[in-house]
Amino acid sequence: MSRCCSIKKYYSLENKTAILIFANSAEKEVERKSFLSTEIFSALNRQTLKIVEKSKIKYFLFSEKEQVGNNFGERFSNAIETLFNKGFDNVITIGNDTPHLKVRHLLETEKSLVSNDLVLGPSKDGGFYLMGIKKAHFNKKTFLKLPWQTSRLQKCISTISKSKNLEITFLEILNDLDKSEDIQLIIDSFKKLSISILHLLKRYIKLQKLFVFATFFNIKKVFHAPNFNKGSPIVFA
Repeated sequence: MSRCCSIKKYYSLENKTAILIFANSAEKEVERKSFLSTEIFSALNRQTLKIVEKSKIKYFLFSEKEQVGNNFGERFSNAIETLFNKGFDNVITIGNDTPHLKVRHLLETEKSLVSNDLVLGPSKDGGFYLMGIKKAHFNKKTFLKLPWQTSRLQKCISTISKSKNLEITFLEILNDLDKSEDIQLIIDSFKKLSISILHLLKRYIKLQKLFVFATFFNIKKVFHAPNFNKGSPIVFA
């Protein structure tokens, strides 16, 4: 996908809500989450775009090329501010690491923002996979101070919102792909998953198990190999 200004329009002029896809390229994502492959992230990026396009809501993709800032909090806050500066009243933010994200989550958020101040799609790790926020309640200084990418994020946002008497609507809880253990949790979930993503995740799990088995077998061979030169220590290559 090209720069934000060239993205196609899927909204009416009266619609003041925009979706922010805050997601890096597959190659960049693997640098941070090395337990996954570029193939999996490429599939996740394609699926995220497909879901967003089906919602018919105007959207902007901010990959590492569009992001500005020295850390996640700065880059994320600057991206949201950019969309508000374009004239939107509401911004719905999502990433690319939530395989169970559906069109209904986006549409429900858009509808909820009509009567609520903030919408959060909480993730099981204490963060969120989606956030819908109104321009009137976006305070960049406060955002920059939030404990981004920690398990305290969701609780901190709830506490601040409560102190400001803001109404929060919560969507269902979903799993993000933040660590290797999350892969099996997502596979075992009863929630519907796209066949292509499910296939890639299952294949990844299978390859990991084969790798662990092969590693264990080789170590076992070393320790059980006959040591004819009993005076020499075992040397590991």
